[in-house]
Amino acid sequence: MKRLAFVFGVLAMTATFAPAQNSSWVSDPAHSEVDFTVTHLGISKVHGKFSKVNARIELDPADISKSTVIATIDVSTVDTGEPNRDNDLRSANFFEVAKYPTATFASTTVSKSANGLSVAGNLTLHGITQPVTLNVEGPNGPVAGMGGKQHSGFSATTTLSRSAFGIGPKMPAAMVGDQINLTIDIDVAKQ
Repeated sequence: MKRLAFVFGVLAMTATFAPAQNSSWVSDPAHSEVDFTVTHLGISKVHGKFSKVNARIELDPADISKSTVIATIDVSTVDTGEPNRDNDLRSANFFEVAKYPTATFASTTVSKSANGLSVAGNLTLHGITQPVTLNVEGPNGPVAGMGGKQHSGFSATTTLSRSAFGIGPKMPAAMVGDQINLTIDIDVAKQ
């Protein structure tokens, strides 16, 4: 009996100290998007979004620095609520979606920050790759979602220079601001 109790005790201790397992998470397209704001004429802000985002997160809870993020944004889904402006944004004047239909982000480092996570990586947009750092809140959850899968949420912000990506080169900053503020909201499901 003592031997059986000893074995159960060792198993319980092993379970307590077992490392957390890595997990894969994939974005839920119905609950993920990239929102942006840009200054118009220096007096107001135009809001828009990209509604198709596909992201994959490899999460290592034991060592967050070993986690990775890869995301693809369908730039053709740009939507500012004004069809004529959206068509202009899709044209060669700005995003050139016929030539550059997607933007991609691939993380290079993930680290803890005061408010959540800092995710640095390379963003390729309009055929140009630039380093970008995302300030991330999350993960929120996990909670049980549809299909019985666990869901978690992340919200990230960053600021880009449109001229650094060659977007709207003929558009003066006094007309359309150079600074683009992004908010990325991602709902991910555990695979």
